[in-house]
Amino acid sequence: MSSGVSGSSAVYAGTFDPMTNGHLDIVVRANDMFSGLHVAIVREPPKIALFSAAERESLVREAVSGINGNIVVESFDGLLVDYVRRVGARIIIRGLRAVSDYEYEAQMAMINRQLADDIETIFLMTSDYCSFISSSVVREIARYKGDVSSLVPANIARRMQSL
Repeated sequence: MSSGVSGSSAVYAGTFDPMTNGHLDIVVRANDMFSGLHVAIVREPPKIALFSAAERESLVREAVSGINGNIVVESFDGLLVDYVRRVGARIIIRGLRAVSDYEYEAQMAMINRQLADDIETIFLMTSDYCSFISSSVVREIARYKGDVSSLVPANIARRMQSL
């Protein structure tokens, strides 16, 4: 288990439809920073999901299973700040691929801060090797039967090939 930030836990939330290597990069790095990490999957995303919440939860759980640490994978409904409080965390982790992500993520961080001023948002830049990967690009490549194996964890690539 990672020593983390003095017993603190964090929440990394998203639709993870599908989880990409960029998401996994953030999980690995956040896991090293905190004593506990909740990977929280939005059960009912605002857009139509490729995979059901149960499928996304199972795929993410398998993708992170080889990472040493205190990682919990589960789905949630409702406001993220309510989930963060429910699991006893005080930190929200958000991944940034490029400067273009910052505006939206900063707005969400400010809204969450307005709703819960005791919860902080920390931004982590993805590593260079996966800064261009997005779930929407992966879905588009898979739609045309392209090879996504270098963009997503192996279990997810196998599952996407069966679509």
